Amino acid sequence: MIKRVAFIFVLFFAFQPAKTQNALDIIEKSNAKVKFDAMEMIVMLRIYDNKGNQRTRTVSTATKEFNGINKTLIKFISPADVKGTSMLIFDYKEKNDDMWIYMSAIGKTRRIVCSEKGKSFMGSEFTNADMSFPNISDFAYKLIGSENYQGELCWKIEALCKDENVQDENGFYRKISWISQRNYLAHKIEFYDFDNELFKIQSIGDYRLQSNGKYFAFSMTAENLQNGRKSVMQINKFLIGSELTENVFSPVMLEK
Repeated sequence: MIKRVAFIFVLFFAFQPAKTQNALDIIEKSNAKVKFDAMEMIVMLRIYDNKGNQRTRTVSTATKEFNGINKTLIKFISPADVKGTSMLIFDYKEKNDDMWIYMSAIGKTRRIVCSEKGKSFMGSEFTNADMSFPNISDFAYKLIGSENYQGELCWKIEALCKDENVQDENGFYRKISWISQRNYLAHKIEFYDFDNELFKIQSIGDYRLQSNGKYFAFSMTAENLQNGRKSVMQINKFLIGSELTENVFSPVMLEK
């Protein structure tokens, strides 16, 4: 009888489902897979209107961490009407990011206020907030299911803005991310507006494993379902590390 009970006990636990992954843990692992301490790249940004007409921007980007602050410098190389326009981001871990923009057309640098971070990045369907990592503590995370996406079995993770200030800063009410159960890479993100209506889909692809063991996505698309516009970022050149010094990542240097 004892053996029979023991056998049933073993069977019971053997066929219990594996412990469900914690949503926050999945997000943290996903971020760690793609976050670099320093890098430089050249980006081709293609902006399509609702009739398919295209505008192209070439952008140089450099990111480097100094004293725990991830600093990013973005400069527009072409075409002529935006050449010289620059953006600087101080990406903090525990507080709101600082952002500045230098508009070459008017020759002035100004700070981007919180309410502008969720606005369009240079006329594209990406936002200023998309240019930096979101603060994890700004959202409540929930695992809402699993789904196959383009051959990858993915967790579906909901990130709900914790308050209206976070909504205004990011430009959405909530988002749902498709994150691979195989390697924790995000492949798709749905964004929902303040009325909780789906308005934008971001697709992330062409991940390439780098020499430091992290992955980098060489292609990203943002499609706005409400206005019919689409923007595509394609990485043309990518370099791990940067020799730029900290003084380059300064608001006063944007105009030089």
